[in-house]
Amino acid sequence: MNGTFLPLVEDFFSIQGEGFHTGKAAYLIRLGGCDVGCSWCDTRFSWDPEHFPMVKTDAIIDRAIRSGTDSVLVTGGEPLMWNLGYLCSGLKSKYIKTFIETSGAYQLSGKWDWICLSPKTNMPPVSEICNKADELKVIIENRNDFEWAEEYRRKVSKKCRLFLQPEWSRFESVIPEIIVYVKQNPDWRISLQVHKYMHIP
Repeated sequence: MNGTFLPLVEDFFSIQGEGFHTGKAAYLIRLGGCDVGCSWCDTRFSWDPEHFPMVKTDAIIDRAIRSGTDSVLVTGGEPLMWNLGYLCSGLKSKYIKTFIETSGAYQLSGKWDWICLSPKTNMPPVSEICNKADELKVIIENRNDFEWAEEYRRKVSKKCRLFLQPEWSRFESVIPEIIVYVKQNPDWRISLQVHKYMHIP
């Protein structure tokens, strides 16, 4: 597929709610399709791409441009299931920065100003994406996830920003452990899903 059509779940201008760019305005493009299958996923509705029509990528690009944004965040689902080269080229031709959040389970396509890698144990990232990641964001559901986080800390570059994020439904039980861990391992920072506190998409 050449990326001129994409299975669009939703697109809208909002505020980034997680990770390094928390609080920054960005146009969000959520694509359908994901076979990573995290048990705690809060966007399960996006998993089956057949539920979402293939939309002209040019139309998505035009809406992003008209929003007045200076950056676009592409997420999913797992966005790298699709060829994103055409999307990135169209946005960059209008000097819009391109950000992606991905599990890294598929080969990278498109040109990105910021890559947030959020690796999942049930479908680990392909090796080539690790040294390209600008941000490593690991979801913490239980203590074993700290070991997973450290495994990928060793695979990303030294310039990569490191974040631990509590799994939303287990926030109360895991946040005390994350706080202790970050105090003991200060290269890590805590990411919170602040968009849920602000009641925005």
